[in-house]
Amino acid sequence: MAESADLYDRDFFLWTQEQSAALRRAKDSNLPLDWENLAEEIESLGKSQRAELNSQVRRILRHLLKLESSPASDPRAGWRATILDARTELEDLLENSPSLRREIDRTVRKQLHAAAKLATADLEQHQEPTGGVQARLDRGGFTAQQVIEDWFPGTGHDVASA
Repeated sequence: MAESADLYDRDFFLWTQEQSAALRRAKDSNLPLDWENLAEEIESLGKSQRAELNSQVRRILRHLLKLESSPASDPRAGWRATILDARTELEDLLENSPSLRREIDRTVRKQLHAAAKLATADLEQHQEPTGGVQARLDRGGFTAQQVIEDWFPGTGHDVASA
C-alpha cells in the first residue's frame, strides 16, 4: 500500500490507471463495494488529466499558429502571454502526472487540426490572412519540443523545426 501511496504523489495519472485496473481485478472479492463504478470513477480522474493535456496543447498550438500567421502587432503580446500561461499549466500537469509526458507527441499531432481551425476562425474574424496556418500544416505542424519549451515563431532560435 505504501508503494501505491508513493505513486499517487509521484504520478497521479499512472496511479489512476493502476488503481482502476486493480479494482476491476478485485471485484470478485466478498467486500460489499460497487467495484465497477469505483473503478470507473478513478479511471475518470485520469481521463480528466488527459483532457487537460489536450486542452493546454490545443491552446498553445492555436496561439502559436496565430503568432506565426498574423502580421498584426497589437495582439501579439496577449498571444504570447496565453502561450506562457498554458505552458505553465502544462508544466504543473506533467509534474503531477509525469507519465503523461510520453503522450505529448501524439497529443500535438492530434490537436493540430483543431487548433488550426480555431486559429483560422480567429484570424478570419479580424480580417487577417490565414495562409500561414495552412502553410504550417503543410510543413507538418509544430514539434512537441516547440509546443512545450520556451520557443516562439520568428525568434530565430528554432527548436528542432517541424
